[in-house]
Amino acid sequence: MKKEKVIETILAKHNAATAGRKFNAVLATSSINDAIDYYEKFAKIQTQRQAANPEFQPLKIACVFSPPAEGNKDVQQIQEDLPQEKADNTQDPEAKKAVLKAIISDYNDRYGTNHKIGEFDLYYQDVQKRIKDQQFPNADLPHKGAEKIDIVIVVDMLLTGFDSKFLNTLYVDKNLKHHGLIQAFSRTNRVLNDTKPYGNILDFRQQQAAVEEAIALFSGEKIDNPKQIWLVDPAPKVIENLQNAMQTLGAFMESQGLSNAPEDVPNLKGDAARGQFITLFKEVQRLKTQLDQYTDLSEEQAEAIGQTVPTDALQGFRSMYLETAKRLKEKQDKPGGADDPVVEQLDFEFVLFASAVIDYDYIMGLIARYTQNLPGKMKMSREQLIGLIQSDAKFIDERDDIAEYIRGLSADQPLEEKEIRAGYDRFKAAKKVQALTAIADKHRVDAAALQAFVDFVLRRRIFDGDGLSDLMAPLELGWKARTEAELALMADLAPLLHKLAQGREISGLSAYEQ
Repeated sequence: MKKEKVIETILAKHNAATAGRKFNAVLATSSINDAIDYYEKFAKIQTQRQAANPEFQPLKIACVFSPPAEGNKDVQQIQEDLPQEKADNTQDPEAKKAVLKAIISDYNDRYGTNHKIGEFDLYYQDVQKRIKDQQFPNADLPHKGAEKIDIVIVVDMLLTGFDSKFLNTLYVDKNLKHHGLIQAFSRTNRVLNDTKPYGNILDFRQQQAAVEEAIALFSGEKIDNPKQIWLVDPAPKVIENLQNAMQTLGAFMESQGLSNAPEDVPNLKGDAARGQFITLFKEVQRLKTQLDQYTDLSEEQAEAIGQTVPTDALQGFRSMYLETAKRLKEKQDKPGGADDPVVEQLDFEFVLFASAVIDYDYIMGLIARYTQNLPGKMKMSREQLIGLIQSDAKFIDERDDIAEYIRGLSADQPLEEKEIRAGYDRFKAAKKVQALTAIADKHRVDAAALQAFVDFVLRRRIFDGDGLSDLMAPLELGWKARTEAELALMADLAPLLHKLAQGREISGLSAYEQ
């Protein structure tokens, strides 16, 4: 297959394979010359696509292969496990060095680094770090995730000994055998959770026979159908499982005298019934998430999925799931646990309900389009927009605030996305001040001092016990009374700190939550 065709295929399938670029990928090539050719062709094709379509979002491509060692002990050590690259570098080494310098220069320009070919090991380490940085949401990295890498083009590197749970796809344009094949394919199989239950292999060399031979060899016994160990169920089977899961959910709702509709979930009676709904719908969502990772669904299969779980129904059920799960989890987390053992044993797996596409940027853009109310751009009503947010687990701590903010906007006053972001930041800041002022008044501490204390804790993500003591000092309490006052204050302050930290851990805070 020509490299241009491989690149077109990758561009067509990458978003689906990586859950909307939530994960990243490696492209394994046969030689350094092939890696160079791919790197240059990716740049050319993506530039052409951008020129033809300004909305095209190019993949961030990196390339890593070792330079001629030339006495560099670090490179010599690296190349002990890189037979192809070591051999390639004996042919026209100066030309390969020149191209690698240009590749590293491109990398420096993109990521603001200052790597040199003479310190290749530092460049290689930085590439590995950026692959692993995929774990961080775009909100935690500047420039909308510009610090990340989508695909790394390699020859021998990264195919053995490198692990990243957020590397889920391997594009293969090289022949692999036995141990090398198993090692390479295993790069994608570090299970993260049910949003990444397995890795994706897109093989452009049709190596199915080699895969089965390698699996049989390394499983320790000859088996009749070794591919069953490796390959996930085909799409029709998963679609059938999804249909069965929806039927099971419907039968349960009917057994409760209710319709199989999101609006009837709040009418479930008792925590045991609510817990059963959690378990049944979680399976529906798990199968839907699995199908979202398939890159080769036919139109008929996509239509069958849509008919089984229509988008509006899925969104509605997700919202009800999150609302119900949040209530039951609060009971789980209370001292002594939940009263009902069914609730106590529930595993909510909120990660299943975090969309890889509906992120903060997407929501702010939707709000902006809502306020502009332009012909052809008005995609949803105010309540539909709120429903979209409430069905996404990433906003579980912010969804009420965002919904309140949206309800306060006027569709008669068009706003740009920049204004929406600034307005929401002001809205959150005002809510924070209001909440802290109420806590300060209740516990008789200085509001400005409490604000400074909270800002300090959030900035460092380390709880400051000494700062808490200083905050309480003006009350001039004895040690016992002060301890009681601190615990009473923290009972109100800890939940707010968790909300403001947006899921990030604050070291030491748990000591005040016993």
